[in-house]
Amino acid sequence: MPQFSVLILTAPPPGQSGEAGGAYVKVEGRESLLRAVELFLNRDNIKQIQLAVTAEAADETKRKFGANLAFTGVKLVVGGPRWVDQIVAGAKGVSPDATHVLIHDAARPAVPYSDLDALLLAAEANDAVVLAAPIRASLLELDEGGGVIASRLPREFLQLQTPQVYSVKVMAEVAASGNEPHASKLTVVKGSPLNVRLGAPGEAGFAKAMIAMLPKPKVRAPSTPFDEAQW
Repeated sequence: MPQFSVLILTAPPPGQSGEAGGAYVKVEGRESLLRAVELFLNRDNIKQIQLAVTAEAADETKRKFGANLAFTGVKLVVGGPRWVDQIVAGAKGVSPDATHVLIHDAARPAVPYSDLDALLLAAEANDAVVLAAPIRASLLELDEGGGVIASRLPREFLQLQTPQVYSVKVMAEVAASGNEPHASKLTVVKGSPLNVRLGAPGEAGFAKAMIAMLPKPKVRAPSTPFDEAQW
């Protein structure tokens, strides 16, 4: 049975503008990164959770969230400001018992548990599995100067989401090369459009609405007061 190590990144993914602010947006009083951590608690096949932050944010993260992270067994990892920098930093601390590494964007607090179940199941037979949701509007392709080259139908594209799961072999290759797997090597699991990325505090209300629409997971009885408080 696969064993998963989770690596939650506060850096923005490739192609996403802005800094790591989305991870710290509060949704109903709790930062997105804490909600992201909670997605992976109480799962028997998840043996480790790491949270990657920049060196500049490390002290503040320890001060604000240190007790919470320690209570839930989350290890803090210090990496650079880019997505791949934090993957490289987290790869060094992956448990030797892990067969796969699950990478998640800390600015995505609303992931249906059914999507997680489908992703982990697909990882049993594939080395690189990603969530992706349909795009519902036509797109315009632009040149470097902002001129329109062509229009594209939404059925030609999918929106890449997280979590994403790599086998430890693929994870090692990503960490060594600094490049994510080529698109042709990815197995796609259809994700929910409710899984949105926060970019600024003004989007907290939108995320709250998305979370309220998610079906509640079927989990075992809580073992601690913190577990009971989830969702």
